[in-house]
Amino acid sequence: MAGRFTPRTHTPGRPPRATAPHPRPPARTRTRVWVTSKGPLDLPLVLGPLRRGPADPTYRTTPDGAVWRTSRTPAGPATLRVTATRDTAHAEAWGEGAEWMLDQLPAMLGELDNPEVFEPRHRLVAETHRTRPGLRLTRTGLVLESLIPSVLEQKVTATEAYRAWRLLVRGFGEPAPGGAPEGMYVMPDARAWAMIPSWEWHRAGVDSKRSDTIMRAVRVARRMEEAVAMDQEAAAARLKVIPGIGPWTAAETLQRAIGAPDLVTVGDLHLPGIIGHALAGNRRADDAEMLTLLAPYAGQRHRAARLILLSGRTPPRRAPRFQPNNIAPL
Repeated sequence: MAGRFTPRTHTPGRPPRATAPHPRPPARTRTRVWVTSKGPLDLPLVLGPLRRGPADPTYRTTPDGAVWRTSRTPAGPATLRVTATRDTAHAEAWGEGAEWMLDQLPAMLGELDNPEVFEPRHRLVAETHRTRPGLRLTRTGLVLESLIPSVLEQKVTATEAYRAWRLLVRGFGEPAPGGAPEGMYVMPDARAWAMIPSWEWHRAGVDSKRSDTIMRAVRVARRMEEAVAMDQEAAAARLKVIPGIGPWTAAETLQRAIGAPDLVTVGDLHLPGIIGHALAGNRRADDAEMLTLLAPYAGQRHRAARLILLSGRTPPRRAPRFQPNNIAPL
């Protein structure tokens, strides 16, 4: 195929591409029905942060209202399909990690979140909190699946980062097990990430700083995944041990992996201006002012920021969507 390197034989040190040369046996379907104790379920609000762009091969929504996800769980690859009524989730799962995914379902849908402790301090926040009763902070219990795409989003536009994630998952992951929609894949495991050749990172538009950061993280994947059992400060410290992972990446990862309600995304190009505009009419706010404005929500600052973003009270953008370099200074 023009423009694509396809070796005639397997190259030593290179993982085979994600293909299915032989038909797979039908995957067993496992199911679970779960009733939340936290009020109404809103799947797009809860699970939406896990989607990395409209063509994310690990996330899909279908016209029947179902959300499909794939994950590389501790038990193996899995596909999850979930639908929800007001307070009840109906889930199906396939693959080696199906039971793990179903066990994780309540946490993923916000059962471990504590929205009842949140007290709005601004009229805008209070109104959005009232009109979005289904907002819960997801907790996937998986670090690498949020860490790697967050690293890819460093210092590039969202479009570039989403393209890189899509190409790498499709190129080096594996087709989703079970009845997933066509084109869904499970992301590579740590070993497969570590074996991606430098030219494939280049073709995906990933510079050496970001690919080197991912390489360092996957080499200590087990240590990274241990962060899910820590409080948010200790978990952030664990991630930031890796050169190339700073406060921005740690926050973006742990907001999804452990549902950290107080980890604010500092170092973002747009968020301080959005918070400043919504709460103080200052679209030129910096990180320091953002943290001052969010101080009344100590313990729940990430939830407050989510509500502000959901309010739609944002200043007109004058720059492309761009994530700053969040590599911590030496």
